[in-house]
Amino acid sequence: MYSKFQNIETPFYYYDTALLEATLKAIRDEIKPYPHFHVHYAIKANANPRLLSIIQQAGFGVDCVSGGEIQVAINAHFPTNSIVYAGVGKSDKEIIIGLRNNIFCFNVESIPELEVINQLAVKENTIANVCLRINPDVSPHTHANIITGMAENKFGISMADMEKVIWLANSLPNIHFKGLHFHIGSQITNMGDFQLLCDRINRIQDWLDSHAIRAEIINVGGGLGIDYQNPQVNTIPNFKDYFQTYAQYLHLRPHQSLHFELGRSIVAQCGTLITRVLYIKQGTYKQFAIVDAGMTDLIRPALYHAHHKIENISSTAKTYELYDVVGPVCESSDVFDINIQLPTTQRGDLLAIHSIGAYGEVMASSYNCRQLPQSLTDKDF
Repeated sequence: MYSKFQNIETPFYYYDTALLEATLKAIRDEIKPYPHFHVHYAIKANANPRLLSIIQQAGFGVDCVSGGEIQVAINAHFPTNSIVYAGVGKSDKEIIIGLRNNIFCFNVESIPELEVINQLAVKENTIANVCLRINPDVSPHTHANIITGMAENKFGISMADMEKVIWLANSLPNIHFKGLHFHIGSQITNMGDFQLLCDRINRIQDWLDSHAIRAEIINVGGGLGIDYQNPQVNTIPNFKDYFQTYAQYLHLRPHQSLHFELGRSIVAQCGTLITRVLYIKQGTYKQFAIVDAGMTDLIRPALYHAHHKIENISSTAKTYELYDVVGPVCESSDVFDINIQLPTTQRGDLLAIHSIGAYGEVMASSYNCRQLPQSLTDKDF
């Protein structure tokens, strides 16, 4: 399969669009029994236009965290009434983009933001639909840097301030309070974490009922993780258990719809970074496979110490050796993995770094004046 890559300039991103389409189908199949479930693709995971076109054609909405992402979503022909917009630092310009395009909802993360959205909506002579992002103080089993729902966090509104902010939202003339938004973190594989979120939301809903506050929608964000260890075995995440957890444990009211913001779980496994070995360097105690891809092309290992499975896709060697796979960037943290076993590797071999469809290409930079890699799909061959 990978012999077709031999004559292509490396590094490059390779996307398996057939897998992406199968993943989208799996999501549609699992939510079919729940017509009140709605999925918005979190565009921050990957904004590649070819992937966005496939996701849009599959009928998904989109979740944005910047004005630029709103514009990219519009360019990709996502209906503006399917766009939700989150983020702690929305600028006036970005808010106006959302207002003028009549997006589905702003996920509001502070009192000052709510007041500014109202002021701008008055100037634009329009009504802003808002959900209030509440921090439910639920700690998931994931990396500390991607936990987002604790009480002391830059994201969202604390439980202690929730009542005050809801009353404020309902008092502002150009604000339409639609409901509540939650997001506890990313790369979560323990369904018990989502069950805890459901329990917390159920208690909040009881409080809303007791105060005669009507919430049209509940948005639970995303966060479903993927299998980085065995990407070729578990190509599609466990959407069945994920959606069933919410169907079983979240007590929605008859008038409510439930919204999800999935990103990583949709696109991560369809992406691979293909890189070529430049040198094999023998150290005193270890050896290095120095490749032409770097942290500029995939920053997750340097940023989070994230693990991505690495495979030598061109070696026919029957022997195996241990390598640190490192890049050419002038930073000590430019390391993809350490002490991993690969077939005996030599200069010119192609390595595949798997599961990079989320937070790979979209986070690339030109640091060291490096050229951004091209992206190819299975349809290019």
